[in-house]
Amino acid sequence: MKRKIVFATNNEHKLAELRELVGERFEILSLADIDCYGDIPEDCPTLEGNARQKAEWINRRYGIDCFSDDTGLEIDALDGEPGVHSARYGGVAHDSERNIDKVLSKLQGVPQARRTARFRTVVCLILDGEEHLFEGKVEGEILTERRGAGGFGYDSIFHPFEADRTFAQMSAHDKNAISHRGRAVAKLVDFLSNL
Repeated sequence: MKRKIVFATNNEHKLAELRELVGERFEILSLADIDCYGDIPEDCPTLEGNARQKAEWINRRYGIDCFSDDTGLEIDALDGEPGVHSARYGGVAHDSERNIDKVLSKLQGVPQARRTARFRTVVCLILDGEEHLFEGKVEGEILTERRGAGGFGYDSIFHPFEADRTFAQMSAHDKNAISHRGRAVAKLVDFLSNL
């Protein structure tokens, strides 16, 4: 029987991406699967803090093993912005177009060589009462215009250095092979597989 673990997210894109990464070894439950529909606190100043806060909240209230993640786009020319505020950078939660517009506006006139950035994901797992953190990151650059129709978030303007196209131009499989979330989840899955 597969072990059940809750992924503390309401983001369907993240959930689908993660289920593909985990494969058949574990049953990944959504918040809806445990009838959790309220707002989960996420007000820490770091990705690590937010991931921990969400996992602890679910674990305390539902008494179930779970993991959560927080992801940020860190742009060097913007002193690490949007960072922990990536989902709400444009002023409205999860409005990718507004978020991208704000990034492109703030980077207007910045030469391509100075548009370096990274996506970073931190996963916090609470399993049998113990906490474990896993980090994944991918280095790249911010383009001057959108490219590609796939993906979500900032994928259409982020060009990872180890690929010849943006995340939005990749299949889910290709993106997962090099993505920040893919790398963090690979560490999570490796940990779970060695229990």
